[in-house]
Amino acid sequence: MRRGAERVLNAPPDWIEEIDRATLSVENMKAIADDPVLAAATRRTNRANLFHWAASNLRDPAAPVAPNLGAEPLGIARDLVRRGVSESALNAYRTGQNAAWLRWMSIAFELTSRPDELRELLEVSARSISSFIDATIADISAQMKAERDELTRGTHAERREVVALLLDGAPLSPGDASRRLGYELDQAHRAAVVWSDHIEPDLSALESVADALSRASGAPRPLLIIASAATLWVWVPGGAEPDVERLSLVIRQLEGIRLAIGSRGQGIQGFRRGHLDALTTRRMVARLGSEQRIVRFDEVRLVSLVTHNPEGADQFIKHTLGALESASPEIKDALRTFLDEGCNASRAAARLRTHRNTLLRRLARAEELLPRPLEHSRVHVAVALEVLRWQSSGA
Repeated sequence: MRRGAERVLNAPPDWIEEIDRATLSVENMKAIADDPVLAAATRRTNRANLFHWAASNLRDPAAPVAPNLGAEPLGIARDLVRRGVSESALNAYRTGQNAAWLRWMSIAFELTSRPDELRELLEVSARSISSFIDATIADISAQMKAERDELTRGTHAERREVVALLLDGAPLSPGDASRRLGYELDQAHRAAVVWSDHIEPDLSALESVADALSRASGAPRPLLIIASAATLWVWVPGGAEPDVERLSLVIRQLEGIRLAIGSRGQGIQGFRRGHLDALTTRRMVARLGSEQRIVRFDEVRLVSLVTHNPEGADQFIKHTLGALESASPEIKDALRTFLDEGCNASRAAARLRTHRNTLLRRLARAEELLPRPLEHSRVHVAVALEVLRWQSSGA
């Protein structure tokens, strides 16, 4: 047991990724798998559970393992409740348990070839893992019930319920919904999502970004909904285009905080559409691994559509760009900017703050690397370069 636990604690990344895939593939986990914050929290919880069990057996082999009530599982319990997810999502623990058990059996067969010893090892470890998961699920379920009881009291719970109904398309009266939210729905809005990459996020930091977004838009205080411990949903009245440079000054001072800004819309329909666009923007950022801290839906609308099928997007880029895909950033930036400026070399050079002749040399090199003449594939090349920009270091 001790030798096996040592192997688990030093498990290669593909083992853990296999458990993550199994856990997030459960049908009732789709909403969690589609949410970058909750998906990341689930992965952290998988690792925490696996290492908690292994560390216990390293200290005291075959002894009962106490349930894992660390920051990761308790944190995701709070988040699941805030998203309206029931305890049925905890069945994903069983799926993860099954995936981990397959790996553990492989370890067991490598540790001994003696049938009696192998049988005893598998029986003891099966009881240990099952008891550990049972106890952890029971305690997390109790935590979720306590969290739900807490959320069902007070104005936040009411606002969260009203917003959930609005987003689901329920036929609520705009006047009644506005009164319950303390926010006028019959106006223009711009929705946003603020989230943190930290395991233990600071809610005040999230709120400060939401307030900064409102100020950068010249608007009154926004409507804030706590979607999870690491996520705020935001609606800014008026929906004016925010000053991104001003926002950047605030974001740069808050490590790990990110902002996805949705589209502008009118009334309840705009309230709903803007929020969905902000969620789409955040999912795209997570899917492409972009490091950009502030992302607007308007600038990634096309990229989001193209990359919805990641494998298809990669094939499109390779087919369209050929050798240009692996060219230097200077060459790719030169061509992308040139196309963005309507193939005007003077404007592109000014925007890149480089000499026109330097730009022309880079454009000539880009032409050499493309598999087809640029004049016959400008639109495709522009789209491929834009997708590639978001897939790289963060736009």
